[in-house]
Amino acid sequence: MGKRNILVTGGLGFIGSHTVLCLDAAGYNPIIIDNLHNSRIEVLDALTSLLGYRPTYVQGDVNDTELLQGLFDAHRPEAVIHFAAHKAVGESVENPLMYYHNNLVGLITLLDTMKLKGCSKMVFSSSCTVYGEPESVPVKESTPTRPAASPYGATKQMAEVILKDNAWCEVQCLRYFNPVGAHPTAKIGELPLGVPNNLIPYLTQTVAGIRERLTVYGGDYPTADGTCIRDYIHVMDLAEAHVAAIDRLFSTSKQLDVLPGDPSAGVFEVFNIGTGVGYSVLEVIQAFEAATGKKVNYTVGDRRPGDVVAVWADTDKVNNVLGWSAKRDLTTMMKDAWHWQENC
Repeated sequence: MGKRNILVTGGLGFIGSHTVLCLDAAGYNPIIIDNLHNSRIEVLDALTSLLGYRPTYVQGDVNDTELLQGLFDAHRPEAVIHFAAHKAVGESVENPLMYYHNNLVGLITLLDTMKLKGCSKMVFSSSCTVYGEPESVPVKESTPTRPAASPYGATKQMAEVILKDNAWCEVQCLRYFNPVGAHPTAKIGELPLGVPNNLIPYLTQTVAGIRERLTVYGGDYPTADGTCIRDYIHVMDLAEAHVAAIDRLFSTSKQLDVLPGDPSAGVFEVFNIGTGVGYSVLEVIQAFEAATGKKVNYTVGDRRPGDVVAVWADTDKVNNVLGWSAKRDLTTMMKDAWHWQENC
């Protein structure tokens, strides 16, 4: 039997590119589609170097029905990992319509094509933002979602509803926390186009002299040091979680574990993908300095719209049901992120 083709939307992006490597290592054949909105074609060369062959790549948008149908006809993917979405909280506050259109219409177009072409398996890139400002932490998969703090979070909540309502589609919905780090070779990593919206690339670019200083958004939150707390996860751990989810989709012996009261029982599973440990922004800065010996030039500024105070994962379900757990610690995340920045 040949390798199963897995379509990876947004496969040249930060998480997508690392997942492509892990899929190949696990015996799958990744098929990449990416519109290069927030990625670079040079990533394809880096993947070629790491894989030893040039992976199949189609430049295009998941909103393009004709292109998607042609891709499915040509490569007949047996499952889809859907990363292709805008992902910055602050940007979503500034331009909500762009986020609603791309993140939701793109998903619907992809689902229409999957149904038409007989592909019913998906791993969906969701987010801890679906929990909004949680009443307590850590959050479990059964923790009620609250009003999203940003349009980005709202698109993830709505996307999950869309997927649950389409009972023909078997979905592994991965609510992951804050991916950081890079591949240990430093050949691929997080390099957003323009000014970074996320903490770690802005931090590393500041240390590298590309940015003048890092602004910590808010120093008056009700936390030990006044800064927001998040669950940071190494991108390689996150990529491996997607492979575990794909494996589960193709397992004939699995018993699906759905959320209580889910009307589409048997087709929609949710997993938190994190380390189960929360770190404040200042703790991350201190960890970076300790891991690299580099000082971070930062200042504490005003709060940023759309940010929640604190959120980290309860990982019991993913550990026990999916058989996955994070292996790389915060020090490794910081070292790999800086190694990547040095080699950019």
